[in-house]
Amino acid sequence: MLRKRSVSLSGHATSVALEPQFWAVLDGVAAELGLNHAGLMKRIDERRGRTPLASACRLLALAWAGGDRSFAEQDSAD
Repeated sequence: MLRKRSVSLSGHATSVALEPQFWAVLDGVAAELGLNHAGLMKRIDERRGRTPLASACRLLALAWAGGDRSFAEQDSAD
């Protein structure tokens, strides 16, 4: 079952629907990076290019779970 979370990105309200397992990993990413939910979504949005936001979230979660921490090392506009 998908779970939706809402966030404002670039002044536009949007929602992302992901499986709870992906949210659990993303919550861990946010905690490790010292970001709140909105901050993490903003950072993902800034780096996703033309990839849909939900897909970019899943790809980050899979990479992170596999030990890839390059997302944390990239410069951010935060």
